[in-house]
Amino acid sequence: MAAAARLALRARPLSRPNPGVAALVVHHGRVIARGWTQAGGRPHAEAMALAGLAPEVLAEATLYVTLEPCAHQSARGPACADLILAARPARVVIGQIDPDPRTAGEGIARLEAAGIETRLLADPASAASLAGFLTRQRLRRPWVTLKLATSLDGCIAMADGTSQWITGEPARAHVHAQRARHDAILVGGGTWRTDSPRLDVRLTGLAARSPQRVVLTRGASPADGVVALPSPQAIATLEGVQYLYVEGGAETAAAFLAADLVDELHLYTAPILIGDGRRALGALGLTSLTEAHGRWSLAERRQLGSDSFAAYWRTRTT
Repeated sequence: MAAAARLALRARPLSRPNPGVAALVVHHGRVIARGWTQAGGRPHAEAMALAGLAPEVLAEATLYVTLEPCAHQSARGPACADLILAARPARVVIGQIDPDPRTAGEGIARLEAAGIETRLLADPASAASLAGFLTRQRLRRPWVTLKLATSLDGCIAMADGTSQWITGEPARAHVHAQRARHDAILVGGGTWRTDSPRLDVRLTGLAARSPQRVVLTRGASPADGVVALPSPQAIATLEGVQYLYVEGGAETAAAFLAADLVDELHLYTAPILIGDGRRALGALGLTSLTEAHGRWSLAERRQLGSDSFAAYWRTRTT
């Protein structure tokens, strides 16, 4: 299932508005087929993985799928539960139940009623690979990743606002790769007016993956094709956006953190000291150190040239 969850990353974000799901078919301990949700949401992962496999092989195989097979009919294609019933693998292992009320356990019920051995794992890796979809279903907003690039002493710019470049080329390339994995990218109005950022993906072969541009401002949209939002909470109105990448500046970052709307924190740290520079964050509304503890857990750490990168996930109880 962990391998399937990693494979699901290939679907992100092109599968929108559908979730990025992956499936593996295992026969006698060997992966013989795989699939992930295709661009635009169809075909689904199960359809890709099961296509062309012989019935006698499937009768001895296990299908691993990161999300419960859909059970509702669609004009765009058959329900995956029906595809699996027709293929009849020996066993189906599912990473996460589908919170979409059109399925929500019905896919599993159909498989079990047909006599197919079915197991639901509630797998953390599958949940992580589906974070945007699950957040949309449960909280009615996108999964939010906040990116901060700072000096060792927590500055994002010199005192006069000069910020190019805090980090080196490997870290900046990593940021562009992250942009390509998101549906939309957001900056504050001040950052837009001061820096005129392109907010695109400048990696060879990935320019077409540039996300929708969004600006946090109470005014009108500053440019054609740019969505203006009046508040962090308004991200719920971004139709079809499952993954939102917030790049700053300091007031915007603090506003999202204060509203508890950040699910993932990406910290790029350069081995430099600035001193009297512009801080990465403004006030967060905390009244004690106790409130600051226990909110974040380390998910990933790596070196990018001379810079370091760390990803943290928000610790939530609901």
